[in-house]
Amino acid sequence: MNTTTTSMTSAPPGTEERHALRRARNYRRLVIGLRGGLAVATIAAWEASVRIGWLDPFFFSQPSAIYEQLLAWFTEGTAQGPLWHELLVTMEETVLGFLIGSVLGIVCGIALGRNKLAADVFSIYIKVANAIPRVVLGSIFIIMFGLGMGSKVALAVVMVFFVVFGNAFQGVREADRNMIANAYILGASARQVTSSVVLPSALSWILASLHVSFGFALVGAVVGEFLGARHGIGLLISTAQGTFNAAGVFAAMIVLAVVALAAEYLLTAVENRLLKWKPPQFVEMGM
Repeated sequence: MNTTTTSMTSAPPGTEERHALRRARNYRRLVIGLRGGLAVATIAAWEASVRIGWLDPFFFSQPSAIYEQLLAWFTEGTAQGPLWHELLVTMEETVLGFLIGSVLGIVCGIALGRNKLAADVFSIYIKVANAIPRVVLGSIFIIMFGLGMGSKVALAVVMVFFVVFGNAFQGVREADRNMIANAYILGASARQVTSSVVLPSALSWILASLHVSFGFALVGAVVGEFLGARHGIGLLISTAQGTFNAAGVFAAMIVLAVVALAAEYLLTAVENRLLKWKPPQFVEMGM
């Protein structure tokens, strides 16, 4: 018994932690390797299927042609101008629509979530507006604001607003009622309850909606450009479609996918920072 106990306690401290970290690193490498292998296998199968004749390159293009199209855009530019300028236009429209739509959605969601009368009055109108296919509004916005940036930003705002609003509203409704009641008992004002109890409670809901809504903002900007624009990635897609250039369509999609992936990583980093924020305790506020 003593020998067994001595051998069990003589293990260096932190051994299990090191093994767990090593397993986590190995698992991460495995996931990255499988992801890369799947991508390589898919691209190779696509290219081989076209060369063998199983897929028609007129409709499906092929990875080598898409690479050549991307290389031509980066080195020679597009018919509308340099690729970086087209991408910058789309990103400006997307970011503006994302920021405006997110702010409006958060403010309206919290305001209606905290006011039952306003929520009951406006709920029917919000349901009707949400039922309208928002992509259809792109044509109306182009008539109202023209072919410039305004129509694309407006469509992106509409695409983002309802996603963020719904999550913010639900997050406010899911706030702990006992905690809210205790805050009022301790003497907190409605503004302090909203900022110190309700908003932190709804934060995870809001952040979850931001991941989805940036993609919707990008869709709104691109669809708006597709319907009518002078510059942007959506115009590249429309031009490639009009000339039956499947490689151009896929190349533009790859550019958009890279942008969306980079934005996802950025939003995740911001989310990790915001989730560390803790509301001030009412005891510390002197209540």
